[in-house]
Amino acid sequence: MCLCVYLCICVCVYALLSVCAFVCVVCLIGIYLSFPLSPTSFCLIFINNEWHDSVSGKVFSTYNPTTGEKICDVQEADKADVDKAVQAARSAFSLGSVWRKMDASERGKLLFKLADLVERDSAYLATLESLDTGKPFLSSFFVDLQGIIKTFRYFAGWADKIHGSTIPTDGEYFTLTRHEPIGVCGQIVPWNFPLVMTAWKLGPALSCGNTVVLKPAEQTPLTCLYIGALIKEAGFPPGVVNILPGYGPTAGAAIASHMGIDKVAFTGSTEVGKLIQEAAGKSNLKRVTLELGGKSPNIIFADADFELAVEQAHQGVFFNNGQCCTAGSRIFVEEPIYDEFVRRSVERARRRTVGNPFDPTIEQGPQVSAEQQSRVLELIQSGITEGAKLECGGKAPPSKGFFVEPTVFSDVQDHMRIAKEEIFGPVQQIMKFKTIEEVIERANDTEYGLAAAVFTTDLNKAMTVSAALQAGTVWINCYNALSCQCPFGGFKMSGNGRELGEIGLKEYTEVKTITMKMSGKKS
Repeated sequence: MCLCVYLCICVCVYALLSVCAFVCVVCLIGIYLSFPLSPTSFCLIFINNEWHDSVSGKVFSTYNPTTGEKICDVQEADKADVDKAVQAARSAFSLGSVWRKMDASERGKLLFKLADLVERDSAYLATLESLDTGKPFLSSFFVDLQGIIKTFRYFAGWADKIHGSTIPTDGEYFTLTRHEPIGVCGQIVPWNFPLVMTAWKLGPALSCGNTVVLKPAEQTPLTCLYIGALIKEAGFPPGVVNILPGYGPTAGAAIASHMGIDKVAFTGSTEVGKLIQEAAGKSNLKRVTLELGGKSPNIIFADADFELAVEQAHQGVFFNNGQCCTAGSRIFVEEPIYDEFVRRSVERARRRTVGNPFDPTIEQGPQVSAEQQSRVLELIQSGITEGAKLECGGKAPPSKGFFVEPTVFSDVQDHMRIAKEEIFGPVQQIMKFKTIEEVIERANDTEYGLAAAVFTTDLNKAMTVSAALQAGTVWINCYNALSCQCPFGGFKMSGNGRELGEIGLKEYTEVKTITMKMSGKKS
Protein backbone atom coordinates (compact mmCIF):
# COMPACT_ATOMS: atom_id res chain seq x y z
CA MET A 1 0.00 0.00 0.00
CA CYS A 2 1.48 3.38 -0.93
CA LEU A 3 2.07 5.94 1.77
CA CYS A 4 -0.48 8.43 0.44
CA VAL A 5 -3.32 5.87 0.43
CA TYR A 6 -2.25 4.61 3.85
CA LEU A 7 -2.51 8.11 5.26
CA CYS A 8 -5.88 8.72 3.67
CA ILE A 9 -7.28 5.59 5.32
CA CYS A 10 -5.90 6.68 8.70
CA VAL A 11 -7.44 10.12 8.32
CA CYS A 12 -10.82 8.70 7.28
CA VAL A 13 -10.85 6.43 10.33
CA TYR A 14 -9.99 9.37 12.55
CA ALA A 15 -12.70 11.48 10.93
CA LEU A 16 -15.30 8.87 11.78
CA LEU A 17 -14.20 8.83 15.40
CA SER A 18 -13.33 12.45 16.11
CA VAL A 19 -15.45 15.33 17.31
CA CYS A 20 -12.91 17.43 15.42
CA ALA A 21 -13.72 15.83 12.08
CA PHE A 22 -13.29 19.11 10.21
CA VAL A 23 -9.54 18.86 10.86
CA CYS A 24 -9.48 15.52 9.13
CA VAL A 25 -11.49 16.77 6.16
CA VAL A 26 -8.94 19.51 5.65
CA CYS A 27 -6.19 16.93 5.91
CA LEU A 28 -7.86 14.61 3.41
CA ILE A 29 -8.37 17.42 0.90
CA GLY A 30 -4.74 18.43 1.37
CA ILE A 31 -3.51 14.94 0.64
CA TYR A 32 -5.34 14.71 -2.68
CA LEU A 33 -5.29 18.29 -3.94
CA SER A 34 -2.09 19.90 -2.67
CA PHE A 35 0.24 17.02 -1.87
CA PRO A 36 3.66 18.38 -2.89
CA LEU A 37 5.32 15.00 -3.48
CA SER A 38 4.50 11.73 -5.09
CA PRO A 39 4.45 8.75 -2.70
CA THR A 40 7.66 7.50 -4.36
CA SER A 41 9.69 10.71 -4.06
CA PHE A 42 8.48 11.28 -0.51
CA CYS A 43 10.89 8.66 0.85
CA LEU A 44 14.01 9.85 -0.96
CA ILE A 45 17.01 11.87 0.22
CA PHE A 46 16.70 15.67 -0.03
CA ILE A 47 19.89 17.35 -1.30
CA ASN A 48 20.21 20.67 -3.12
CA ASN A 49 16.40 21.05 -3.28
CA GLU A 50 16.13 17.81 -5.24
CA TRP A 51 15.11 14.25 -4.34
CA HIS A 52 17.70 11.49 -4.73
CA ASP A 53 18.18 7.77 -4.30
CA SER A 54 20.96 6.81 -1.93
CA VAL A 55 24.37 6.35 -3.52
CA SER A 56 24.49 2.76 -2.25
CA GLY A 57 20.94 1.97 -3.36
CA LYS A 58 20.10 0.77 0.15
CA VAL A 59 16.72 1.37 1.78
CA PHE A 60 15.34 0.82 5.26
CA SER A 61 11.79 0.42 6.52
CA THR A 62 9.80 2.61 8.85
CA TYR A 63 7.01 0.98 10.87
CA ASN A 64 3.67 1.94 12.36
CA PRO A 65 4.19 1.27 16.10
CA THR A 66 0.43 0.98 16.65
CA THR A 67 0.23 -2.15 14.50
CA GLY A 68 3.84 -3.20 13.95
CA GLU A 69 3.23 -3.07 10.20
CA LYS A 70 5.60 -1.50 7.69
CA ILE A 71 4.58 1.92 6.43
CA CYS A 72 7.10 2.24 3.59
CA ASP A 73 10.75 1.95 2.61
CA VAL A 74 13.03 4.98 2.83
CA GLN A 75 16.31 5.60 1.03
CA GLU A 76 19.22 4.98 3.40
CA ALA A 77 21.87 7.70 3.45
CA ASP A 78 25.44 6.90 4.48
CA LYS A 79 28.86 8.56 4.19
CA ALA A 80 28.72 9.02 0.41
CA ASP A 81 25.37 10.79 0.68
CA VAL A 82 26.65 12.95 3.54
CA ASP A 83 29.57 13.97 1.31
CA LYS A 84 27.13 15.06 -1.40
CA ALA A 85 25.00 16.99 1.05
CA VAL A 86 28.00 18.73 2.62
CA GLN A 87 29.22 19.74 -0.83
CA ALA A 88 25.80 21.25 -1.59
CA ALA A 89 25.67 23.02 1.79
CA ARG A 90 29.20 24.41 1.39
CA SER A 91 28.37 25.71 -2.07
CA ALA A 92 25.23 27.38 -0.72
CA PHE A 93 27.31 29.00 2.05
CA SER A 94 30.15 30.16 -0.20
CA LEU A 95 30.94 33.86 -0.63
CA GLY A 96 28.87 35.28 -3.44
CA SER A 97 26.13 32.66 -3.11
CA VAL A 98 22.50 33.69 -3.13
CA TRP A 99 22.14 32.73 0.53
CA ARG A 100 25.23 34.65 1.72
CA LYS A 101 24.24 37.76 -0.23
CA MET A 102 20.64 37.65 0.94
CA ASP A 103 19.49 40.41 3.28
CA ALA A 104 18.85 39.20 6.81
CA SER A 105 15.26 40.43 6.56
CA GLU A 106 14.79 38.24 3.48
CA ARG A 107 15.99 35.22 5.43
CA GLY A 108 13.34 36.09 7.97
CA LYS A 109 10.68 36.23 5.27
CA LEU A 110 11.62 32.73 4.12
CA LEU A 111 11.26 31.40 7.66
CA PHE A 112 7.89 33.16 7.98
CA LYS A 113 6.85 31.51 4.71
CA LEU A 114 7.97 28.13 6.01
CA ALA A 115 5.88 28.66 9.15
CA ASP A 116 2.86 29.52 6.99
CA LEU A 117 3.30 26.33 4.96
CA VAL A 118 3.60 24.22 8.10
CA GLU A 119 0.40 25.84 9.35
CA ARG A 120 -1.34 25.15 6.04
CA ASP A 121 -0.35 21.47 6.16
CA SER A 122 -0.52 21.03 9.93
CA ALA A 123 -3.31 18.43 9.83
CA TYR A 124 -1.38 16.34 7.33
CA LEU A 125 1.88 16.69 9.29
CA ALA A 126 0.16 15.75 12.55
CA THR A 127 -1.36 12.69 10.89
CA LEU A 128 2.00 11.62 9.50
CA GLU A 129 3.71 12.25 12.84
CA SER A 130 1.20 10.13 14.75
CA LEU A 131 1.41 7.36 12.16
CA ASP A 132 5.20 7.20 12.38
CA THR A 133 5.70 7.79 16.13
CA GLY A 134 2.51 6.47 17.77
CA LYS A 135 1.80 9.69 19.67
CA PRO A 136 -1.86 10.69 19.96
CA PHE A 137 -3.07 12.75 16.99
CA LEU A 138 -4.59 15.44 19.20
CA SER A 139 -1.22 15.94 20.88
CA SER A 140 0.56 16.04 17.52
CA PHE A 141 -1.87 18.60 16.15
CA PHE A 142 -2.60 20.86 19.13
CA VAL A 143 0.76 20.65 20.94
CA ASP A 144 3.58 19.76 18.57
CA LEU A 145 2.42 21.50 15.41
CA GLN A 146 1.41 24.70 17.15
CA GLY A 147 4.78 24.81 18.90
CA ILE A 148 6.61 24.25 15.62
CA ILE A 149 4.80 27.12 13.91
CA LYS A 150 5.58 29.43 16.82
CA THR A 151 9.24 28.38 16.79
CA PHE A 152 9.74 29.14 13.10
CA ARG A 153 8.01 32.50 13.47
CA TYR A 154 10.01 33.36 16.57
CA PHE A 155 13.34 32.79 14.84
CA ALA A 156 12.09 34.44 11.65
CA GLY A 157 11.63 37.60 13.69
CA TRP A 158 15.21 37.42 14.95
CA ALA A 159 16.86 37.19 11.52
CA ASP A 160 17.52 40.95 11.10
CA LYS A 161 18.19 41.59 14.80
CA ILE A 162 21.39 39.56 15.23
CA HIS A 163 24.14 42.12 15.63
CA GLY A 164 27.31 42.94 17.49
CA SER A 165 28.35 45.99 19.49
CA THR A 166 30.93 48.75 19.67
CA ILE A 167 33.46 48.56 22.48
CA PRO A 168 35.32 51.53 24.01
CA THR A 169 39.02 50.61 24.11
CA ASP A 170 42.13 52.39 25.33
CA GLY A 171 44.20 54.36 22.84
CA GLU A 172 43.29 55.55 19.37
CA TYR A 173 41.31 52.49 18.39
CA PHE A 174 37.78 51.80 17.27
CA THR A 175 36.53 48.28 18.10
CA LEU A 176 33.36 46.48 17.07
CA THR A 177 32.06 42.92 17.05
CA ARG A 178 30.20 41.00 14.36
CA HIS A 179 28.05 37.92 14.91
CA GLU A 180 28.59 35.81 11.80
CA PRO A 181 27.11 32.43 10.81
CA ILE A 182 29.30 29.46 11.68
CA GLY A 183 28.92 27.74 8.31
CA VAL A 184 27.63 24.25 7.57
CA CYS A 185 25.72 22.82 10.53
CA GLY A 186 25.14 19.11 10.99
CA GLN A 187 21.93 18.48 12.91
CA ILE A 188 20.73 15.13 14.27
CA VAL A 189 17.19 14.89 15.67
CA PRO A 190 15.60 12.16 17.83
CA TRP A 191 12.58 9.93 17.30
CA ASN A 192 10.41 11.13 20.20
CA PHE A 193 9.75 14.64 18.82
CA PRO A 194 10.85 14.52 15.17
CA LEU A 195 9.03 17.66 13.99
CA VAL A 196 9.56 19.71 17.14
CA MET A 197 13.29 19.02 17.20
CA THR A 198 13.57 19.77 13.49
CA ALA A 199 12.10 23.21 14.14
CA TRP A 200 14.32 23.76 17.19
CA LYS A 201 17.37 22.99 15.03
CA LEU A 202 16.47 24.64 11.72
CA GLY A 203 14.98 27.83 13.18
CA PRO A 204 18.09 29.36 14.79
CA ALA A 205 20.53 27.91 12.24
CA LEU A 206 18.73 29.47 9.27
CA SER A 207 17.93 32.71 11.10
CA CYS A 208 21.67 33.23 11.62
CA GLY A 209 22.49 32.47 7.97
CA ASN A 210 23.97 28.97 8.24
CA THR A 211 23.37 26.05 5.92
CA VAL A 212 22.26 22.64 7.21
CA VAL A 213 22.75 18.92 6.77
CA LEU A 214 20.05 17.30 8.91
CA LYS A 215 19.53 13.64 9.81
CA PRO A 216 16.18 12.47 11.21
CA ALA A 217 16.03 9.37 13.39
CA GLU A 218 15.73 6.15 11.42
CA GLN A 219 12.59 5.20 13.39
CA THR A 220 10.68 8.38 12.40
CA PRO A 221 11.97 10.00 9.19
CA LEU A 222 8.73 10.86 7.39
CA THR A 223 7.69 14.26 8.74
CA CYS A 224 11.22 15.60 8.54
CA LEU A 225 11.35 14.66 4.86
CA TYR A 226 8.05 16.43 4.31
CA ILE A 227 9.62 19.57 5.77
CA GLY A 228 12.17 19.28 2.94
CA ALA A 229 9.34 19.69 0.45
CA LEU A 230 8.12 22.78 2.30
CA ILE A 231 11.66 24.21 2.41
CA LYS A 232 11.75 24.05 -1.38
CA GLU A 233 8.23 25.43 -1.74
CA ALA A 234 9.05 28.34 0.58
CA GLY A 235 11.84 29.42 -1.75
CA PHE A 236 15.02 28.62 0.18
CA PRO A 237 17.97 28.46 -2.24
CA PRO A 238 19.28 25.00 -3.20
CA GLY A 239 21.72 23.50 -0.71
CA VAL A 240 20.64 25.59 2.26
CA VAL A 241 18.80 22.64 3.85
CA ASN A 242 19.63 19.01 3.08
CA ILE A 243 17.85 16.09 4.78
CA LEU A 244 19.39 12.63 4.95
CA PRO A 245 17.42 9.74 6.50
CA GLY A 246 19.75 7.03 7.75
CA TYR A 247 21.28 5.27 10.71
CA GLY A 248 23.35 6.80 13.49
CA PRO A 249 26.47 4.62 13.14
CA THR A 250 26.71 5.46 9.42
CA ALA A 251 25.07 8.75 8.43
CA GLY A 252 25.17 10.21 11.94
CA ALA A 253 28.81 9.27 12.46
CA ALA A 254 29.73 10.72 9.06
CA ILE A 255 28.13 14.04 10.03
CA ALA A 256 29.90 14.13 13.41
CA SER A 257 33.34 13.48 11.92
CA HIS A 258 33.04 15.35 8.60
CA MET A 259 35.77 17.90 7.98
CA GLY A 260 33.39 20.02 5.91
CA ILE A 261 30.90 20.48 8.74
CA ASP A 262 31.57 23.39 11.10
CA LYS A 263 29.09 22.65 13.88
CA VAL A 264 26.98 19.72 15.01
CA ALA A 265 23.82 19.85 17.15
CA PHE A 266 22.48 16.60 18.55
CA THR A 267 19.46 15.64 20.62
CA GLY A 268 19.39 12.09 21.92
CA SER A 269 21.02 9.75 24.41
CA THR A 270 24.02 10.64 26.56
CA GLU A 271 25.86 7.59 25.25
CA VAL A 272 25.63 8.77 21.65
CA GLY A 273 26.31 12.37 22.66
CA LYS A 274 29.69 11.31 24.01
CA LEU A 275 30.53 9.64 20.69
CA ILE A 276 29.57 12.76 18.77
CA GLN A 277 31.68 15.03 20.95
CA GLU A 278 34.61 12.65 20.60
CA ALA A 279 34.23 12.55 16.80
CA ALA A 280 34.03 16.33 16.64
CA GLY A 281 37.24 16.64 18.65
CA LYS A 282 39.10 14.09 16.54
CA SER A 283 38.08 15.75 13.26
CA ASN A 284 38.09 19.54 12.97
CA LEU A 285 37.08 20.62 16.50
CA LYS A 286 33.67 21.55 15.16
CA ARG A 287 31.36 23.38 17.55
CA VAL A 288 29.05 21.00 19.43
CA THR A 289 25.76 21.45 21.26
CA LEU A 290 24.21 18.44 22.95
CA GLU A 291 20.75 18.00 24.47
CA LEU A 292 20.91 14.60 26.08
CA GLY A 293 19.18 12.39 28.61
CA GLY A 294 17.50 13.20 31.88
CA LYS A 295 16.24 11.67 35.10
CA SER A 296 14.41 14.69 36.38
CA PRO A 297 13.31 15.12 40.03
CA ASN A 298 9.80 16.35 40.77
CA ILE A 299 9.52 17.44 44.41
CA ILE A 300 6.06 17.54 46.01
CA PHE A 301 5.84 19.28 49.40
CA ALA A 302 2.99 18.65 51.83
CA ASP A 303 1.72 22.21 51.41
CA ALA A 304 1.32 21.88 47.64
CA ASP A 305 -1.99 22.16 45.82
CA PHE A 306 -2.66 18.43 46.03
CA GLU A 307 -4.96 18.03 43.02
CA LEU A 308 -2.61 20.06 40.83
CA ALA A 309 0.45 18.16 41.99
CA VAL A 310 -1.08 14.74 41.30
CA GLU A 311 -2.18 15.68 37.78
CA GLN A 312 1.02 17.51 36.86
CA ALA A 313 3.17 14.68 38.20
CA HIS A 314 1.10 12.27 36.10
CA GLN A 315 1.45 14.33 32.94
CA GLY A 316 5.11 14.99 33.69
CA VAL A 317 5.82 11.27 33.38
CA PHE A 318 3.25 9.95 30.91
CA PHE A 319 3.24 12.79 28.35
CA ASN A 320 4.23 11.64 24.84
CA ASN A 321 3.79 7.98 25.83
CA GLY A 322 6.45 8.50 28.51
CA GLN A 323 9.06 9.15 25.84
CA CYS A 324 10.29 12.56 26.93
CA CYS A 325 13.79 13.60 28.01
CA THR A 326 12.39 15.98 30.61
CA ALA A 327 10.11 13.35 32.18
CA GLY A 328 9.71 13.94 35.92
CA SER A 329 10.33 10.29 36.63
CA ARG A 330 11.86 10.68 40.11
CA ILE A 331 8.90 11.93 42.15
CA PHE A 332 9.85 12.88 45.71
CA VAL A 333 6.79 13.27 47.96
CA GLU A 334 6.96 14.67 51.50
CA GLU A 335 6.17 12.02 54.12
CA PRO A 336 2.84 13.39 55.52
CA ILE A 337 1.09 13.15 52.16
CA TYR A 338 3.01 10.22 50.64
CA ASP A 339 0.46 7.43 51.03
CA GLU A 340 -2.43 9.54 49.75
CA PHE A 341 -0.32 10.80 46.84
CA VAL A 342 0.49 7.23 45.83
CA ARG A 343 -3.16 6.21 46.06
CA ARG A 344 -4.34 9.10 43.92
CA SER A 345 -1.53 8.63 41.40
CA VAL A 346 -2.50 4.99 40.97
CA GLU A 347 -6.14 5.95 40.46
CA ARG A 348 -5.10 8.46 37.78
CA ALA A 349 -2.83 5.98 36.02
CA ARG A 350 -5.61 3.38 35.92
CA ARG A 351 -7.91 5.92 34.29
CA ARG A 352 -5.35 6.67 31.60
CA THR A 353 -6.69 5.51 28.25
CA VAL A 354 -4.34 3.60 25.97
CA GLY A 355 -4.88 2.67 22.34
CA ASN A 356 -4.86 3.78 18.72
CA PRO A 357 -3.45 7.33 18.50
CA PHE A 358 -6.15 8.28 15.97
CA ASP A 359 -8.89 7.60 18.51
CA PRO A 360 -9.63 11.02 20.08
CA THR A 361 -10.56 9.43 23.43
CA ILE A 362 -7.12 7.96 24.13
CA GLU A 363 -4.29 9.63 26.05
CA GLN A 364 -1.45 7.22 25.31
CA GLY A 365 -0.27 5.39 22.23
CA PRO A 366 2.46 2.77 21.77
CA GLN A 367 6.18 3.01 22.34
CA VAL A 368 8.03 3.92 19.17
CA SER A 369 9.45 0.44 18.46
CA ALA A 370 9.59 -3.15 19.64
CA GLU A 371 13.11 -2.46 20.95
CA GLN A 372 11.90 0.46 23.06
CA GLN A 373 8.97 -1.57 24.36
CA SER A 374 11.35 -4.36 25.39
CA ARG A 375 13.66 -1.93 27.18
CA VAL A 376 10.79 -0.41 29.16
CA LEU A 377 9.46 -3.83 30.17
CA GLU A 378 12.95 -4.97 31.18
CA LEU A 379 13.39 -1.96 33.46
CA ILE A 380 9.93 -2.53 34.97
CA GLN A 381 11.00 -6.08 35.80
CA SER A 382 14.19 -4.76 37.38
CA GLY A 383 12.09 -2.57 39.68
CA ILE A 384 10.07 -5.58 40.80
CA THR A 385 13.23 -7.65 41.30
CA GLU A 386 14.96 -4.94 43.34
CA GLY A 387 12.02 -4.60 45.72
CA ALA A 388 9.94 -1.62 44.58
CA LYS A 389 6.19 -2.07 44.96
CA LEU A 390 4.37 -2.36 41.64
CA GLU A 391 1.09 -0.52 42.24
CA CYS A 392 -0.40 -0.91 38.75
CA GLY A 393 0.49 -1.73 35.16
CA GLY A 394 3.82 -3.33 34.37
CA LYS A 395 2.86 -5.37 31.32
CA ALA A 396 2.38 -5.14 27.58
CA PRO A 397 -1.36 -5.36 26.85
CA PRO A 398 -2.40 -7.95 24.26
CA SER A 399 -2.21 -6.13 20.94
CA LYS A 400 -0.21 -6.05 17.72
CA GLY A 401 1.46 -2.75 18.60
CA PHE A 402 4.28 -1.81 20.94
CA PHE A 403 2.17 -0.78 23.95
CA VAL A 404 3.07 -0.68 27.65
CA GLU A 405 0.50 -0.27 30.41
CA PRO A 406 0.67 2.92 32.51
CA THR A 407 2.83 1.78 35.41
CA VAL A 408 3.29 3.15 38.94
CA PHE A 409 5.90 2.08 41.51
CA SER A 410 5.96 3.08 45.17
CA ASP A 411 8.59 2.40 47.85
CA VAL A 412 11.29 3.17 45.28
CA GLN A 413 14.82 3.52 46.65
CA ASP A 414 17.48 5.78 45.15
CA HIS A 415 19.87 2.92 44.31
CA MET A 416 17.35 1.04 42.13
CA ARG A 417 17.77 1.03 38.37
CA ILE A 418 14.32 2.53 37.84
CA ALA A 419 15.42 5.47 40.03
CA LYS A 420 18.76 5.94 38.25
CA GLU A 421 18.30 5.03 34.57
CA GLU A 422 16.27 6.90 31.97
CA ILE A 423 13.36 4.58 31.21
CA PHE A 424 11.73 6.58 28.39
CA GLY A 425 8.39 4.94 28.91
CA PRO A 426 5.12 5.24 30.89
CA VAL A 427 6.60 4.35 34.28
CA GLN A 428 6.11 6.53 37.38
CA GLN A 429 8.41 6.11 40.39
CA ILE A 430 7.32 7.66 43.71
CA MET A 431 9.79 8.14 46.58
CA LYS A 432 9.41 9.54 50.11
CA PHE A 433 11.37 12.35 51.79
CA LYS A 434 11.33 14.15 55.16
CA THR A 435 13.35 17.39 54.96
CA ILE A 436 14.29 20.05 52.42
CA GLU A 437 18.01 19.38 52.93
CA GLU A 438 17.51 15.68 52.33
CA VAL A 439 15.45 16.05 49.15
CA ILE A 440 17.83 18.59 47.59
CA GLU A 441 20.77 16.25 48.13
CA ARG A 442 18.88 13.26 46.73
CA ALA A 443 17.48 15.20 43.79
CA ASN A 444 20.98 16.29 42.77
CA ASP A 445 22.48 12.81 43.25
CA THR A 446 22.34 11.92 39.56
CA GLU A 447 24.58 12.22 36.54
CA TYR A 448 21.80 14.12 34.75
CA GLY A 449 20.64 17.71 35.08
CA LEU A 450 18.09 18.49 32.40
CA ALA A 451 14.97 19.55 34.29
CA ALA A 452 13.31 19.56 37.71
CA ALA A 453 10.11 20.73 39.38
CA VAL A 454 8.92 21.91 42.78
CA PHE A 455 5.32 21.93 44.02
CA THR A 456 4.64 24.12 47.05
CA THR A 457 2.56 27.14 48.03
CA ASP A 458 5.51 28.57 50.00
CA LEU A 459 7.33 31.03 47.74
CA ASN A 460 10.46 31.11 49.89
CA LYS A 461 10.65 27.30 49.84
CA ALA A 462 10.07 27.23 46.08
CA MET A 463 12.89 29.68 45.35
CA THR A 464 15.28 28.11 47.84
CA VAL A 465 14.89 24.66 46.32
CA SER A 466 14.89 25.95 42.72
CA ALA A 467 18.19 27.73 43.27
CA ALA A 468 19.75 24.61 44.80
CA LEU A 469 18.71 22.15 42.07
CA GLN A 470 21.31 21.31 39.45
CA ALA A 471 19.11 21.48 36.35
CA GLY A 472 18.87 23.59 33.23
CA THR A 473 15.12 24.16 33.70
CA VAL A 474 13.17 24.24 36.97
CA TRP A 475 9.37 24.46 37.00
CA ILE A 476 7.40 25.69 40.01
CA ASN A 477 3.83 24.36 40.36
CA CYS A 478 3.81 23.21 36.72
CA TYR A 479 5.58 20.74 34.46
CA ASN A 480 6.81 20.73 30.86
CA ALA A 481 5.92 24.42 30.46
CA LEU A 482 8.21 25.15 27.50
CA SER A 483 8.19 28.05 25.07
CA CYS A 484 10.35 29.03 22.13
CA GLN A 485 11.38 32.27 23.88
CA CYS A 486 13.05 30.45 26.79
CA PRO A 487 16.46 28.72 26.61
CA PHE A 488 16.48 24.96 27.09
CA GLY A 489 19.36 22.62 27.87
CA GLY A 490 21.05 20.64 30.59
CA PHE A 491 23.65 20.57 33.34
CA LYS A 492 26.14 17.74 33.81
CA MET A 493 25.65 14.74 31.50
CA SER A 494 22.39 16.12 30.14
CA GLY A 495 24.49 18.03 27.65
CA ASN A 496 25.95 21.43 26.91
CA GLY A 497 24.78 24.52 25.10
CA ARG A 498 21.24 25.82 24.88
CA GLU A 499 18.41 25.72 22.35
CA LEU A 500 15.60 28.24 21.90
CA GLY A 501 15.43 31.86 22.97
CA GLU A 502 17.98 34.57 22.24
CA ILE A 503 20.67 32.44 23.91
CA GLY A 504 19.95 29.63 21.44
CA LEU A 505 20.95 31.93 18.58
CA LYS A 506 24.43 32.34 20.02
CA GLU A 507 25.08 28.64 19.44
CA TYR A 508 24.88 29.32 15.69
CA THR A 509 27.18 32.34 15.36
CA GLU A 510 30.87 33.08 15.63
CA VAL A 511 31.82 36.38 17.24
CA LYS A 512 34.42 38.36 15.33
CA THR A 513 36.25 41.32 16.89
CA ILE A 514 37.39 44.08 14.52
CA THR A 515 39.76 46.76 15.81
CA MET A 516 40.79 49.74 13.67
CA LYS A 517 43.62 52.19 14.43
CA MET A 518 42.42 55.74 14.18
CA SER A 519 44.82 58.12 12.46
CA GLY A 520 44.69 60.76 15.17
CA LYS A 521 45.63 63.42 12.63
CA LYS A 522 44.17 66.86 13.09
CA SER A 523 42.64 68.61 10.13
